[in-house]
Amino acid sequence: MLFPVSGVEVNPLIPLLTAFFVSFFTSMGGVSGAFLLLPFQVSILGYITPSASATNQVFNVVAIPSGVYRYIREGRMLWPLTWAVVIGTLPGVFIGAWVRIEYLPNPKNFKFFVGFVLLYIGWRLLLDVVRSKNKQKDKGSLAGSISSHFLDVKVSTMGKVKFEYSGETYEFSPPVIYVLCFFVGIAGGIYGIGGGSIVAPFFVAIVGLPVYAVAGAALMGTFITSVAGVIFYQYLAQFYPNITVAPDWSLGILFGLGGLFGMYLGARIQKYVPAKYIKGMLCVCVMFVAGEYIIGFFM
Repeated sequence: MLFPVSGVEVNPLIPLLTAFFVSFFTSMGGVSGAFLLLPFQVSILGYITPSASATNQVFNVVAIPSGVYRYIREGRMLWPLTWAVVIGTLPGVFIGAWVRIEYLPNPKNFKFFVGFVLLYIGWRLLLDVVRSKNKQKDKGSLAGSISSHFLDVKVSTMGKVKFEYSGETYEFSPPVIYVLCFFVGIAGGIYGIGGGSIVAPFFVAIVGLPVYAVAGAALMGTFITSVAGVIFYQYLAQFYPNITVAPDWSLGILFGLGGLFGMYLGARIQKYVPAKYIKGMLCVCVMFVAGEYIIGFFM
């Protein structure tokens, strides 16, 4: 089947099943899977124009609601963190989309940038996996033992949010999240991932929040910023007639349908999988792709 906007010719089952399997695993960590689908588009499908980033965000728009639904239904959506992610990330996404079109249309330079984004994500995950071995809360007990626990927000102000989850108390500062997410939004807008893939590992490894609590917020933030990103890419397309900027809607929706089912199942099963395994799985995938792209830039 030929997708005319992107020029990709592929069996429809390949992007559908790829998105399903990627989303099933990554959604457990609050990541939509878009950060791995972009390398798939670039390296496997040969889709290298800025339109690939926009198509990636179409995938997010279609796929993420199913995973978000599961987290909301099970009482594991940390709303104060969700809104902090959205407020901080949204302005950066617009800047990132413009930077991608204006300064990173060359596929070689773009892949180099992607490699460093992925390297950052993988490094943060690796650090957290290593550190978690010394923390009782990440040891062998199955996450199923906490499945009956809901997020209980105790304090929610402009300066501090405190909540309880699985018998432990956590807190974070919304202003810090705003600033972080602004820069994450720029990177996410360039990459076409909405920013959740970058910010979720940071919340876990640096801020010290549990992966079970941040997953829903990261996915919801990615969804909202991806909606904005798709609209902005579509708008910018009229100013760049010589470059394919607008998303390939048919390919993006096909990816999204695979991700729709993958994220729903991943969000449903997440509570039964130990956090260290989720982080470790993501780390291996991310580091492999990052190394391939960075090394490839110099060859």
